Amino acid sequence: MASKVIHAIYTDDDVLMQAVKDARKAHYHIGEIYTPFPVHGLDKAMGLAPTRLAITSFIYGIIGLAVSIVMMNYIMIEDWPQDIGGKPSFSYIQNMPAFVPVMFELTVFFAAHLMVITFYMRSKLWPFKKAENPDVRTTDDHFLMEIDVENHSVEELSKFLQNTGAIEVNLIDKQE
Repeated sequence: MASKVIHAIYTDDDVLMQAVKDARKAHYHIGEIYTPFPVHGLDKAMGLAPTRLAITSFIYGIIGLAVSIVMMNYIMIEDWPQDIGGKPSFSYIQNMPAFVPVMFELTVFFAAHLMVITFYMRSKLWPFKKAENPDVRTTDDHFLMEIDVENHSVEELSKFLQNTGAIEVNLIDKQE
């Protein structure tokens, strides 16, 4: 399915930020913004919902902690108890201070690795995926705002974007 979008190119992040605010105020739907570096406050200006990645990270850490507790209890207490340094291995609670570093490391390990996987899945960054960058200049020094044309006049939208400081405005047939 093809849809028409307008690509507006900017050379300054402050001008882009004001253009995003103006476009939202004029009720235009901003599809995506491509920048060469993170622009502080752009997500809030676009009206994006806050991320829930911190919640998933906490859940992944709890899973790692639970796995470490179960693993150490099974390995060191039930399956193969050993007398190490004169410390008997009869109960998990008595030996827990020695297990704290392992519990910490597995908590961090699970949180970090599962967060990377979650981030890639959420961002739809699959192995061998073709790049979606519509203009190579956005990897160097330009900013691109993609606005869906929908029911708006192309000429009116182009004029609006040029008034916000866009140096270039192009109508594109976007393939989905």
